[in-house]
Amino acid sequence: MPLDYSTLDSLRSKHPAWRLLTSPHAPLIASFFDKVFVSRNMRVMPQSDLVEALEDELFVLREQLGADKFPKSALDYLNDWAAPEKGWLRKFYRQDSDEVQFDLTPATEKAIQWLESLNQRSFVGTESRLLMLFDLLRQLHEGSHADPETRLRELQKRREELDREIAQVVQGQVSMLDDTALKDRFMQFNQQARELLSDFREVEYNFRQLDRNVREQIAQWDKQKGELLETIMGDRDAIAESDQGNSFRAFWDFLMSPQRQEQFTEMLEQVLELPAIDALKPDKRTRRIHYDWLEAGEHTQRTVALLSQQLRRFLDDQAWLENKRIMEILRGIESKTLDMREDLFSSATAGDFLFIDDVSAGIELPMEKPLYKPPLKIRLANTQLQEGDENLDADALFSQVVVDKAELARHIRQSLQNKSQIALTELCRTRPLQLGLAELLAYLELASEEHDGSRFKMVVDETVEDWIAWQAEDAAGRTVTRKARLPRIIFIGAR
Repeated sequence: MPLDYSTLDSLRSKHPAWRLLTSPHAPLIASFFDKVFVSRNMRVMPQSDLVEALEDELFVLREQLGADKFPKSALDYLNDWAAPEKGWLRKFYRQDSDEVQFDLTPATEKAIQWLESLNQRSFVGTESRLLMLFDLLRQLHEGSHADPETRLRELQKRREELDREIAQVVQGQVSMLDDTALKDRFMQFNQQARELLSDFREVEYNFRQLDRNVREQIAQWDKQKGELLETIMGDRDAIAESDQGNSFRAFWDFLMSPQRQEQFTEMLEQVLELPAIDALKPDKRTRRIHYDWLEAGEHTQRTVALLSQQLRRFLDDQAWLENKRIMEILRGIESKTLDMREDLFSSATAGDFLFIDDVSAGIELPMEKPLYKPPLKIRLANTQLQEGDENLDADALFSQVVVDKAELARHIRQSLQNKSQIALTELCRTRPLQLGLAELLAYLELASEEHDGSRFKMVVDETVEDWIAWQAEDAAGRTVTRKARLPRIIFIGAR
């Protein structure tokens, strides 16, 4: 994009990130959003929680700067920041809730990242970035050659370098990075990890924009429905097969590999324990940055699935409206026909109303008619009604037990992040049963149900029996231990 005067003037007046930086409340907005959304990797936040957090922030600032500094309420500020002319927050309703939800827009996160880059860094590494650029250039060079001989020469050259390095290690000559090189590479890793986490919000925003364009096309379509469906399916395939869709799918497949997760966790733990890295005092969230990636990726996946469901319902509504219009046309024809009936038969000089090409008699033989079937008579049992007990205790109707299967599925998924399989006994040991047998049965039902687009595979080993115990209350209100014996049940990954 050329940075000429007209382009920059348009960005200054229209781009939400630029408008945020020039806002008189920019310090409040950027600091509050960074603390609530960015630092905590919060994707969606209910209105009640966000209002409470902003009220606390405004209370502290009013104590320091005076009561007249921020005169409006927290809800008024949030509605103002979510207005279309500002575009700093996205205000919407979730499908499973009637409470207003808020989320950051990609432009707001870009503004916060730019403000964070203004801080003077105590250490600026250049070697790691040069090596990363050199490695990317090597991948581009090798990956763009279709000649087998050229590719073979490159691989042989790399093998010779590895052989020399192996020989040096065998002789005891191990080359290690000094503290400066370690800090350089870790700072580059930390920056790239944070940028990758923030990119998920922009990926989700782009998917929403593509979905909005399809909806606008449906609303303005004036051609045949078959052409519309063909165009829509092409757009959905274009979204999935676009560069962004392919890149996100490759990243998700890489991240969902249990071996990759285990390898990443092990290497990250070892790196953070190095004295040179520990001296930098890295952020605590760096230790679980790959779990933040996983959570943000799941949210993006759920958003794409939800957009597909909403688009299908939108098409169903359009079909219902078209059918309603057809029925209105048919009723109009019937009404006009009844209005013309008297005029047609009262006037001898009336013109022809309907032409029939041919006339034939309908012949029905006597034996073709169906036989008579007597209607069924329903007999009511002569049962004497008894008066109910009006003093019956109805508390049992309101003490129903509800098992949150989504929470159990989340527990299984988190347990499988570091393992390829896990037994039901271990799941119940790390998270004891709270609702007894009902919760145990819910675990067994999860293997045949989909949760957030994934399904767990369950294996039953009938050669081994396990005991699962939980605490419950008997009729006298005493706490007792109940046990269930069942074959060993193992959950294996997600598919």
